[in-house]
Amino acid sequence: MYTYYTTPTTSSLGAGIDFGVWGIIAIILAIIGGILTYFLFVNAKQEQKNKFLKWLKDFLAFKIMWIEPIMKVLYYIATIFCVLISFALISFSFVSFILTLILGPIFIRLVYEAVMMMIMIWRNTRDIAENTKKK
Repeated sequence: MYTYYTTPTTSSLGAGIDFGVWGIIAIILAIIGGILTYFLFVNAKQEQKNKFLKWLKDFLAFKIMWIEPIMKVLYYIATIFCVLISFALISFSFVSFILTLILGPIFIRLVYEAVMMMIMIWRNTRDIAENTKKK
C-alpha cells in the first residue's frame, strides 16, 4: 500500500497566482470601469458626431439588440440537429424516428416563436415610447 502526499499550492494552475486577491482587484476595477463607462459615455448628454461612437453608444445603451439574429441562427442549428439526430433513432425505433423527425422541428419552432414574440413586444413598446416622446 502506497501513501501519496501532495503539497498545497496557492492556485489551481500552480503558477503562484493568488486568485483570491486578483478576484477582489478585478471586482473593484470592474465596478469602477462600469460606473465610468455608464456616466461618461452611455449617459452622456452630447450627441456623438462620429458614426462608430454613435453606434457604440447605442450598442452600450442596448438600443441595438443582437438576440434576434442569434436566435435565428440557433433555430436553424437546432432544427438541423433535430432532423439529423432523428436518423440515429431508426435503429432504436421507427416510431421514435418519425416522431422526432416531425414533432422535433415543430416544438423547436414553437419555442422560437415564443421567444421572438417577446422580442417583438419589446421592439413595439420601444417604438411606441419613441413616438410618444417626440410629441
